[in-house]
Amino acid sequence: MSPFEASALAFGGLLIVGALAAGVAHRSFLSLTALFVVAGFVLGDGVTGALHFDPHSEFVADLATVALVVILFRDGLEVEAEMLRGQWHLPLRKLVLAMPITGALVALVTHVLTDLSWTESFLLGALLSPTDPVLSSSVVTNPRVPRLVRHSLNLESGMNDGLALPAVLAFSAALAPGGSDFVWYEFVLKDILIGLAVGVALGYLAALAPVPERSKSQYALGVAFAIYGITIALPDGNGFIAVFVGAITLGIRRADLVRAFAAQAYDIVEIVKLGIFVVFGALLTFDGLFGDGWAAVGIVAFTLLVARPVAIWAALAGTRLDTATKAFMAWFGPKGVATMAFSIFVLGQGIAQGERIFDIAALAVFCSIIAHGVTDTPGSEWIATRRGEPETRAYAP
Repeated sequence: MSPFEASALAFGGLLIVGALAAGVAHRSFLSLTALFVVAGFVLGDGVTGALHFDPHSEFVADLATVALVVILFRDGLEVEAEMLRGQWHLPLRKLVLAMPITGALVALVTHVLTDLSWTESFLLGALLSPTDPVLSSSVVTNPRVPRLVRHSLNLESGMNDGLALPAVLAFSAALAPGGSDFVWYEFVLKDILIGLAVGVALGYLAALAPVPERSKSQYALGVAFAIYGITIALPDGNGFIAVFVGAITLGIRRADLVRAFAAQAYDIVEIVKLGIFVVFGALLTFDGLFGDGWAAVGIVAFTLLVARPVAIWAALAGTRLDTATKAFMAWFGPKGVATMAFSIFVLGQGIAQGERIFDIAALAVFCSIIAHGVTDTPGSEWIATRRGEPETRAYAP
């Protein structure tokens, strides 16, 4: 069988199994995301070798980009207007304070535990600082989780992917062979402002069009990729930020498109999400994941168990949030598609320690997928029981 035929057979079989097991997974500690990653790992070079993907290939990078566009757009549509106006301070604290603190703490521990330079350590910190809208989507769309918590985690996970990208590019440029005249602070300023401006403008324009009822979901999905394509065609444009902000703008102005997308595009989102995790699992090998031995394990454990909680507690200091809510937000900072996509980018830059950095980041993502995948349902039930009865939603995600 050709690589494509083998991939099609494996993915088709996994989708069938996933569909049949969805009910069981929903009622248990199982996670389809975690199962698909494990399946990809077993089928990939790490175990059987039935599936093979070149991590340097355009296919892998493009698939990760598609997954980010679709998920960011879906999560942007989920943002509720009244919550955005009245409860913006928590996501802002986490974006401005928690994400940089997380990256700095990870960089410090990496430099202590390995022989990576400060710049290389900060590159790894930048890769592991954003949380993942794919893995956190089960939490932010669960009606039993309080709206304030869902809104905060949703905005954070949607915005920090794009906001982490400038730091990744800056450290990568500094480590690339031959050096670079890359001026990081100018790029960060342009990158963020252009992404925000283009996203708002295109989202507003897209909301003006009259769309037939049966084509609303298709139209919304087209808007997502159009925003991304237009933005990256501009100098220094950040397509990920633009897609998320454009989705927020479109969702606030066109509730009918939100309902249509939620009802009709769910399967597309799930297929893209599960597909990227199968490919990611197939890229992993034992030798790569544990190339740095216990140092890699220590970095991953510190990232998930210490860096994120410390950063969240520092960022939310002085707020009226109770301990349970802070603990819930501190734990649900999973690493996923953004870290994968950015790590694959690093691999292609010819950085001397690029493969080591990729492998440590991959181990963090793999552990996060398992740990957060099996705790999203019980975690949601735990926070719900501590915060009272859940609210009802106008539609099902």
